[in-house]
Amino acid sequence: MQEYRPVKEGKVREIYDVGEGLVMVATDRISAFDVILKNRITDKGAVLTQLSRFWFEYTKDVMPNHMISTDTADMPEFFRTPEFERRSMLCKKLTMLPIECIVRGYITGSGWESYKKNGTVCGIQLPAGLQESEQLPEPIFTPSTKAEIGDHDENIDFARCVEVLGKAFPGKGREYAEIIRDKTLALYRLCADYAKTRGIIIADTKFEFGLNEAGEVVLADEMLTPDSSRFWPLEGYAPGKSQPSFDKQFVRDWLKANPDSDYKLPQDVIDKTIAKYKEAYAMLTGKELD
Repeated sequence: MQEYRPVKEGKVREIYDVGEGLVMVATDRISAFDVILKNRITDKGAVLTQLSRFWFEYTKDVMPNHMISTDTADMPEFFRTPEFERRSMLCKKLTMLPIECIVRGYITGSGWESYKKNGTVCGIQLPAGLQESEQLPEPIFTPSTKAEIGDHDENIDFARCVEVLGKAFPGKGREYAEIIRDKTLALYRLCADYAKTRGIIIADTKFEFGLNEAGEVVLADEMLTPDSSRFWPLEGYAPGKSQPSFDKQFVRDWLKANPDSDYKLPQDVIDKTIAKYKEAYAMLTGKELD
């Protein structure tokens, strides 16, 4: 049996080149504040992969994506093991765009901190008098650069997004920037509306895009997972305060409250985190994790 080694490793994911495509594996690692924590969260990778599969299938008519197959029978024998089968998908090879496409439907987190200072979020002027966690009049596109592990992403405005993409793809900067902005907003609206019917508010999220062999922009990486999104319970939602969440904000809050933790979580925080991830998965998909 041929063995494979990752050709690329991110904070959470590992990418394997299998010739006809790439196998993307979501590990049980967890990161916060651009640091990989010392703990593993059992089953976290399975939640990320299977929830991404759900959303890619749900949105495929709005935006093509990189997913080829979720069946390990379509992958080399190396990946047909319990270690990989629940957390892997076979994907097309893409040229990734160097932008993280963040969309905010509610004002929270760093956006709230910025708004309190000057009434803006990532340079976008917002109406006066908004409360913490309040829904915005319209979702806003607030892109960022993609940093290497250990570095911090940089929030940028749309003009800078055009510039970054134009440098990477001469003559295509504005075209690609407009496509990813418009698709980011369209995907968010579609999925946020659906999620509300399942009892979850998607406060914000991020998408990533790449170019296929034909030069077309397609959706890539992960999609609307608890790692890449803020999920709030619809029941009990009330602006004017922070909201309980189903995502890794729970971990971020614990780390902020325990600055001497050395990025190591206690077992009860690990247990609560995966329970929240699995609850969000079940609510959104209508089924328990495989």
